[in-house]
Amino acid sequence: MFQGQWQGRPSKLDAFKPYLDDRWNQGCTNAWRVGEEIVPLGYQGSYQRVRAYFREKRLSPGPVTARPPSPRVVAGWILRRPETLTETEHLRLKAVLVHCPELDALTGHVRSFGQMLTERQGERLPQWLDAVRQDDLPGLHTLAAGIDRDRDAVIAGLTLPWSSGVVEGHGNRIKMLKRQMFGRAGFALLRKRVLLAS
Repeated sequence: MFQGQWQGRPSKLDAFKPYLDDRWNQGCTNAWRVGEEIVPLGYQGSYQRVRAYFREKRLSPGPVTARPPSPRVVAGWILRRPETLTETEHLRLKAVLVHCPELDALTGHVRSFGQMLTERQGERLPQWLDAVRQDDLPGLHTLAAGIDRDRDAVIAGLTLPWSSGVVEGHGNRIKMLKRQMFGRAGFALLRKRVLLAS
């Protein structure tokens, strides 16, 4: 009949609730530990009040938040063409980029390089390298240094229609056949397997 009649009364714990909320949000859900922490701050109430407050927090439904996307998912969004992303993926990527300016800069550089690669615009490579060096992205600086060492070949690869991909594919196929024999076969058997596999 008189349930809840004291709910509006001030409590000794009221002044410490912001601290308790902060500790709860930091992941400390141990009422005893937090109770011990607020005693030196001037709390003179009982441990039971702290425990009851934490029990309320445990039983009350927390805000429903979406799980953050995994790094692999974000990398997939960045590497895909923007027009192939669904609206939901686009919005979630935008939310990630708002919280991480480095990732936003990285996305711009990756997409610019992808455009150079797919549209054969190798002449834009020097400007792309300069733009990469201006941002504080150590991983891309390493990539830029590697590209700089072989700049002429990279520009040719980004510009010319010819590719050594077919030759690389045959080399990988031969290595796979050799691995399947665990190094036990001589050249004659390897030759037969390569010719028969073709």
